[in-house]
Amino acid sequence: MHPSLSLDRLSVPGYGRVEVVETSPSTNAELVAAVRDDPAAWPAPSALVAEHQTAGRGRAGRTWETPARAGLTVSVVLRPAVPVGSLGWLPLLAGLAVVRAVSGDGVDGGVSAVVKWPNDVLLPADDAVAGLGRYRKVAGVLAEVVPGEPDGGPAAVVLGIGLNVAQSAAELPVPTATSLALAGHPRPDRTDVLVRLLGEVHAVMRRWEQAGGDVGAAGLRDEYAAVSATLGTRVRAELAGDAGVLEGLAVGLGASGALVVREESGRERAVTAGDVWHLR
Repeated sequence: MHPSLSLDRLSVPGYGRVEVVETSPSTNAELVAAVRDDPAAWPAPSALVAEHQTAGRGRAGRTWETPARAGLTVSVVLRPAVPVGSLGWLPLLAGLAVVRAVSGDGVDGGVSAVVKWPNDVLLPADDAVAGLGRYRKVAGVLAEVVPGEPDGGPAAVVLGIGLNVAQSAAELPVPTATSLALAGHPRPDRTDVLVRLLGEVHAVMRRWEQAGGDVGAAGLRDEYAAVSATLGTRVRAELAGDAGVLEGLAVGLGASGALVVREESGRERAVTAGDVWHLR
């Protein structure tokens, strides 16, 4: 049995509220509903954490479940003070924050994480699998917009993060997944990882806001590129809305965070949404 979070260690500077519940079908769905019902009760940033999430939601309506107290399922409400045109970077910056939280000396022992566009966080693996190469997925991110109030109150974004922490191989849903423990993290204490994760989300968002939403001026574009497993890789993009399939070399990021792919013909196209697979 995996231990519960240590509530007495969940003080996170900058957060208005960090609420932990035993069970939730989806922390994103619950927090979106709570923010709509009473925005003042959830100042930005605030977080809702579930010890056991039973119907988590991913991109394209996918659902997932993790064993109780084995991973981290957390949703954070943000109200980014940036131009609307910059919001496309939010999911990418969330992925960067997760990478910073689990990598290097950020956590005792740390692991070497990278990000697959836009925000799937991967850890190195000994063998290759289709779509990921020599990596396995340890975390995913889902961002949902909560419209502003009729009186002009600001819109909010609920950022859902699912991070595999202590799962064994038998507890993972698919063979393309991994956990911090399986990847060699010596002591993946979920409370420590959660505090670090929330702190990195706050730190990255503050830098972004202080630069007026300019990821270049904030240094965040370069930091994201430095941990990207996608840039410089041949990819296949299954475009959203049944818009077809695109293959080519991932050569850069657009002004709004889109992935720029160069086809064999030399034409460059921007991928704004869809599933991206790494090709060998």
